[in-house]
Amino acid sequence: MGAGSPAVAVFVSAPRHAKALEASGCSLVKGALPRYGDTMLRLRHLGWAVLVCGVHGALADTLHLKDQAAITGKILSEKHDSVAVDVGYTVLVVPRDSITKISRGDETKSAIKTSTGRKTAAKTAADEAKSAVESKSDFYRVPSKPSPERNVRDLVNDLGEAVVQVRTPGGLGSGFFINEEGFLITNFHVIEGETQISVEVYLQRGDQFERKTYKQVRIVALNKFADLALLKVEDQDAPKFKSVAFGSADRLAVGERVFAIGSPLGLERTVTEGILSTKTRQMQGDLYLQTTAQINPGNSGGPLFNLGGEVVGVTNMKITFGEGLGFAIPAESVRYFLDHRDAFAYSSDNPSNPYRYLEPPSRTKHKKPAEE
Repeated sequence: MGAGSPAVAVFVSAPRHAKALEASGCSLVKGALPRYGDTMLRLRHLGWAVLVCGVHGALADTLHLKDQAAITGKILSEKHDSVAVDVGYTVLVVPRDSITKISRGDETKSAIKTSTGRKTAAKTAADEAKSAVESKSDFYRVPSKPSPERNVRDLVNDLGEAVVQVRTPGGLGSGFFINEEGFLITNFHVIEGETQISVEVYLQRGDQFERKTYKQVRIVALNKFADLALLKVEDQDAPKFKSVAFGSADRLAVGERVFAIGSPLGLERTVTEGILSTKTRQMQGDLYLQTTAQINPGNSGGPLFNLGGEVVGVTNMKITFGEGLGFAIPAESVRYFLDHRDAFAYSSDNPSNPYRYLEPPSRTKHKKPAEE
């Protein structure tokens, strides 16, 4: 070795770490085992920089050398004149007078932990901020956290004015406002084939209800397959409407209490309470919420609430020859419909839009008649 080069003893121990290196993602290239002298020469030409892949990673000890190089590995022993470092595939003994500083892996781990803690806190704050932004959607509301449970009486007093009766020449149903601008949800089958739609709102005035009817109601979007319709009240004298927020049907547990508000058989502002029987009742290829809350003709399109006062479903059908067998469309399906309402936009020029699709041409349907 040249003058001024520190002496380093090398002990080859590759087999002990081969599996660890392979497990960490480093490839071990098979070839002739180099002589000790060749290894020493390579270390010298590399300026004492030893790169270790994966065995110790970011938590390894680091020896900082005089010539601005470094050796990274695990310190096995320290003596007054030397330090032994396991670098993964061999062990290096480095003279003390060549070392300017030793960085311990425990210190790095503590720093990483502190940094990770700060990043986690920052990420949590960012997630909460994002959730808060999402909960303040201009079109409909979704609380960033589940609302605290309350009794049904108080919830009905607070939320009742957001539930309306939807009338057409062919029948009636229920609905509810999703924002103060007059957008409301109901079932597709409530307004199917109808364009003359009116909405009746019931305002609480002491112990009495004050009825207010709005007749300028526009169909905004329709989804026949999901049995959902989005309407908008456009009367000139329309005020800012009371609206309700959406909750999560996925968060519900079977057996939790729920309640419905609607107009069964035209009996406005009727409240029924029950429990969630199942969240995955399959009907005609779709999954519905099943509830013991009474659902009758006229309830269709009304909201199903949890005890936090959040809409977890839209009631749409029942089994007529049974009791306590009502069904509702999960809130997640309703939110999907609202988020993609442009794809379901209703056009008065094409009333069948967007749920009717023409069959693609087929050669099998246009075969020439066989020659006789």
